[in-house]
Amino acid sequence: MTSQRSLFALRFSCIALTLLGETVRLGRTALHSRTSLVAENLFLRKQLAFYQERNTRSGRLTDSARVCLVLLSRWFDWRSALVVVNPETLIGWHRRAFQLFWGWKSRGGRPRLPKRLQELIAEMVRENPTWGQARVASELALKLGIYVSPRTIRNYWPDDLEPQNKRVSSQRWSTFVQNHARVVLACDFMVAVTARFRVIYVFVLMEVGTRKLVHVNVTAHPTAAWTLQQFREAIPSDHRYRWVIHDRSGIFSRDLDQAVRFLGVQALRTPIGAPKANAYCERLIGTIRRERLVLSPRMRSICKVR
Repeated sequence: MTSQRSLFALRFSCIALTLLGETVRLGRTALHSRTSLVAENLFLRKQLAFYQERNTRSGRLTDSARVCLVLLSRWFDWRSALVVVNPETLIGWHRRAFQLFWGWKSRGGRPRLPKRLQELIAEMVRENPTWGQARVASELALKLGIYVSPRTIRNYWPDDLEPQNKRVSSQRWSTFVQNHARVVLACDFMVAVTARFRVIYVFVLMEVGTRKLVHVNVTAHPTAAWTLQQFREAIPSDHRYRWVIHDRSGIFSRDLDQAVRFLGVQALRTPIGAPKANAYCERLIGTIRRERLVLSPRMRSICKVR
């Protein structure tokens, strides 16, 4: 996995450097007069027509060249100027560029603890066999100033030792959600990228027990104040809900959680980088993506205003 990420980062860096060079060339070309640009365009078209007459096949384009053609095609009617490949091929490049962009946008995940910290946890566990996960986490926090969740300590517990306190609470997270599903809401933001690579944030709020989509709205600039307004519009005054699950994104601030409490709902934050804790919204977002989300005219107008 690490080698694949390194290869992807190297490939993306090469494309970025090439695009930077092409941008500089585009800026220099923009300073030329209109007559010189038209003459240069005709000059290049004459040379290209010569190769077309001799049925000379062009070489295989690089990734950076494909990205350049995709970006330049947004400025004019490219169908009349495209000769090296079929139009379907250029559209396929656009889809590939979107995949690369989305792969870069979705990179990350929950990072692992440093190797030395993992070894320290294993050493503490072996030298203190009566300690549980909460005790190890407390020792790290009080004596070393390293704040690690007891559940994270469990992930790095030595395989040959059985944790003294295998669970840090009397009830598992999944059990709690299943027992109170009727009064639990789950919310999350989904990132949608338009054909012009404009990022739009879609806020979804669902009821866990019935899988009912309670509220949905879109914005180009999500804020805590905007998100709080969505909760006010979605949660009625005579509701029966008690909890709402969300991740630790900066949009869900402490002030927002406090304001939501005045609506009669307590916010439950998921662990850092643990999307399975909010698997209900993750599954809903996956369904929306597979169904190829299409924004309604009302959603488009809202997005333009926001």
